[in-house]
Amino acid sequence: MAHTSFLTESEVEDLGLGGHGHTVLISRFASIHHPERIHLGSHVRMDDFVVLSTGDSGRIDIGSHVHIAAFAALFGRGGITIESYANLSARVSVFTTNDDYSGAHLTNPMVPAEYTGVDIAPVTLRTHALIGAHSVILPGVCINEGVAVGALNLVDRSLEAWGIYAGIPAKFLKARSRALLSLEQKHRAATGDSVDAVGD
Repeated sequence: MAHTSFLTESEVEDLGLGGHGHTVLISRFASIHHPERIHLGSHVRMDDFVVLSTGDSGRIDIGSHVHIAAFAALFGRGGITIESYANLSARVSVFTTNDDYSGAHLTNPMVPAEYTGVDIAPVTLRTHALIGAHSVILPGVCINEGVAVGALNLVDRSLEAWGIYAGIPAKFLKARSRALLSLEQKHRAATGDSVDAVGD
């Protein structure tokens, strides 16, 4: 088999992921920490320099037909769920922990936990979420079904379904078309795909 920029099927098996479907494309230059707590569906692609980290106790669940573009970083100590047909563009950062910036606590992971005030909360991206390049998602956020977030945005609160959002912090701009739902059905019918449960 010719050498490619993606791991071979056997190399994906050797990662020791918690679970994965078929047609999983992971760049040779991606960084995966604690793979046993990372679960992937089918038709998942992770490009160069993607970082997936669960910390010591978190979990990352990714559905099917998901693309994570180059330099995206998912820090999943608090848990990250990405449902099917979602897309994270280049340099998107997803955080499930956040230091206390007030000055009441010390910060950074090289300080013992009793001196810090870290907030930990899960992040969820529902089906058909689209996150623009360089956007940042903070702990506790749910990006609901069909949400599109523009480039260079800060998402610090949950976003209502089927909206297009932009800004710092991200604000609702207008409704997003649901026409893609019929395309999803056609795609599933053509490929024989069923609806996948994330995290199996």
